Amino acid sequence: MTGTIKFLGDKTTMKATRTLLAAMVLGTAIGAVQANAQCSGNAGTCNTTNTASVTVGALVKLGMSSNATALTNPTADNVDAGNTLQNAGPTFTVKANRSWTLKIKSNVATNWDYVGSDAGVKPISDLAWSTAAAGTYAAITASDVTFASGAAATNGFAAQAFFRTSWSSDFTSPSNAPGTYSLPIVFTLSAP
Repeated sequence: MTGTIKFLGDKTTMKATRTLLAAMVLGTAIGAVQANAQCSGNAGTCNTTNTASVTVGALVKLGMSSNATALTNPTADNVDAGNTLQNAGPTFTVKANRSWTLKIKSNVATNWDYVGSDAGVKPISDLAWSTAAAGTYAAITASDVTFASGAAATNGFAAQAFFRTSWSSDFTSPSNAPGTYSLPIVFTLSAP
């Protein structure tokens, strides 16, 4: 069988030819996809395989008992003696599907936020933290420091923060000026 296709060159014929070619390409692609999902068998059964997959990333979850800690207000005797006052901070529950690290820092670089009319200035280092009431305390900084860590996955590691506030034994010190001092503390859980 021989035949001749004439190309007439008018716009209608060109459009029809392009449409026909596009339909042929699409039909070939659909046929190829359908062929991959088909099977046949002469014994009355036919098996095909479909592989399901999912990617699980590094998962972490941090529970914190409270968003604020009320520190003990200093008395005149506390300031006179230059005492440090200790308070229990929030408790944490760490959940992670791999090794993890919980870090602590202040997002304020140098001084506590102050509200008052007496020019209070209290350095962030006047607040120290520990993971145990009778533990070793470290001054809070504006850089991440490891608060707790785990070498494996956990379904509920428990930790608690303890704070110790230092008071200067100088009533004229700007860190003892009347007013309200607050210090935002950031805890960051990651599973690198």
